[in-house]
Amino acid sequence: MNDFWTKLKTTLSMIKFEHTLFALPFAFLGAVLAADGLPTGWQILWITAAMFGARSAAMTFNRIIDRRFDAANPRTANRELPSGKLSVNFAWMFLAASIILFEIAAYSLNWLTFALSPVALLSVLGYSYAKRFTSFAHLILGWALAISPTAAWIAVRGAFDSEVPLLLSLLVLMWTAGFDVLYACQDYEYDVKVGLRSIPARFGIKNSLNIARLLHFQAFVVLVLLHLVTGLGWLALIGVVAVGALMIYQHTLVKANDLSRMNAAFFTTNAMVSVILFLTFGGAVFVAKMF
Repeated sequence: MNDFWTKLKTTLSMIKFEHTLFALPFAFLGAVLAADGLPTGWQILWITAAMFGARSAAMTFNRIIDRRFDAANPRTANRELPSGKLSVNFAWMFLAASIILFEIAAYSLNWLTFALSPVALLSVLGYSYAKRFTSFAHLILGWALAISPTAAWIAVRGAFDSEVPLLLSLLVLMWTAGFDVLYACQDYEYDVKVGLRSIPARFGIKNSLNIARLLHFQAFVVLVLLHLVTGLGWLALIGVVAVGALMIYQHTLVKANDLSRMNAAFFTTNAMVSVILFLTFGGAVFVAKMF
């Protein structure tokens, strides 16, 4: 039994389960906005299962194909596959199980969700190869995460019939790309050395910090547009202001000559962004129905 829990803990560490906080609240927000209230219990269950399956598949596939790079990078050498904590065969089996879970969840929601599921799957798996071909892999990662709110909208409505999920997905794309550029600054020297492509490797750390600021400014503009389009009032406006403040704060933590506070900038503030927007915009839906 102890071996089971140890392996489970190690597996959850491999897929960075705690980072689910980045995307899951956006999926739930897309579902709440689509339902104009609370989705059904079954919809919530299968949306959660689909998110877990897709994200687990994406992270596991990334770890499998990047294990050689991870082993050579001092920052990532202790990850589960290069360190031998988990076997590659186990990772492949977990990947297959995650894909099966995702497809079952998509099928259980509605026909359009299932029909579009290969697009989502190819997007989240394809990101793993992006750094081998383009410096703008951060935008591809943004696209992979940005699928979730629109997918949740379709899961609830069975149709793509509004600009609201598009704006929400665009917000997620710009926001994700911005914080991924920040995070990639940590691997600047290694990426240059081995020929992996990223915005920091191409433009340098100082310029990359400015690019990340630009991406987050664009995300904030889209967030303002989302507030105006949804017309969700004062509670959602609090979310807009709070997220704007968090984005500014995030960029005060990281400087070109000092990346020591990157974990606080990357994980803590970004997890708060998605939760705040879910609570304020999602809460505003229920407040609007009360008055």
